[in-house]
Amino acid sequence: MNKSITLQRNTPLYKTIAALLGIGAAIALPQVFHALGVLSGTGAQIGTALLPMHLPVLLAGFFGGPVAGCIAGILSPVLSYGISGMPAAALVPFMMAELGTYGLTAGLLSKARMNSFVKLLIAQLAGRAVRMLAVLAASLFGGTALTIGALTGFVTAGLFGIVLQWAILPLLLDRFGEKTNA
Repeated sequence: MNKSITLQRNTPLYKTIAALLGIGAAIALPQVFHALGVLSGTGAQIGTALLPMHLPVLLAGFFGGPVAGCIAGILSPVLSYGISGMPAAALVPFMMAELGTYGLTAGLLSKARMNSFVKLLIAQLAGRAVRMLAVLAASLFGGTALTIGALTGFVTAGLFGIVLQWAILPLLLDRFGEKTNA
């Protein structure tokens, strides 16, 4: 007897599973990259370069919608910090803002009739812009001066991870996502 269960998209259960899988993967992947960094002698730099929390949050948004993506983006850094102490406490609020925006924007764009790469690029730009604004606001209200070098480093630190997302995410979206691409 072959019984199969079909999980329908756009149901609360599907969206909950997307959010939980996004959170779980966004907590687990940095641990894998941290272990690789320890083994290779690069330390945390591998995680900074490859942005392992971003991919699962973007996927949660694209597959689960804006609420699932936003929840995954906001909760992932908090839960990861609570479980492993990573990311550093000072980075958690900025990552919550950035990843929450990634998930929200990806979810809002998930059914848009546009190319998957363009959707991803818009979500990435929105998340980076919100994080930059959060860093600038914290600097302004915290009385800490930001240098151009610090801002440039913030943008360039994860470029390899962003390019990796460009290679992986559109393929996943085109293969498994909603069939709404133009």
